[in-house]
Amino acid sequence: MTTAQQLDDRYGRTRRRKWPWIAAAAVAALVVAALGWSIVAQQMDAIDSDDLGFDLVDEHSVDVRFQITGVQGKDVGCLVEALDEEFGVVGWKVVEIPAGDAHSQALSVTVPTVAAATTGLVKSCWVA
Repeated sequence: MTTAQQLDDRYGRTRRRKWPWIAAAAVAALVVAALGWSIVAQQMDAIDSDDLGFDLVDEHSVDVRFQITGVQGKDVGCLVEALDEEFGVVGWKVVEIPAGDAHSQALSVTVPTVAAATTGLVKSCWVA
């Protein structure tokens, strides 16, 4: 009479070990969780800036109006630029914005220039 063990040996059936698969699934879940948290943490400090307009004051300054959105309770820094008609930078200013309770803030900044500017805009913003 053939036993179950002999049949398993003959047809290549073996007991499968579950622990390596469980460990691999746990490691994969940790990697996915870490990646997800890094994306969420990065978006928590994301700042969106929108140009609202500009006014040419004279040959040596331009007023730039803009709005920042996204960060509450943290200091923010923004780089504001003045450009000439060929899109060359003729002036810039780093604006430090103190922490506030509002989700968005509208601001106006005067940027000194070395030549006549034709536009002013926000280049970038960051959490300070």
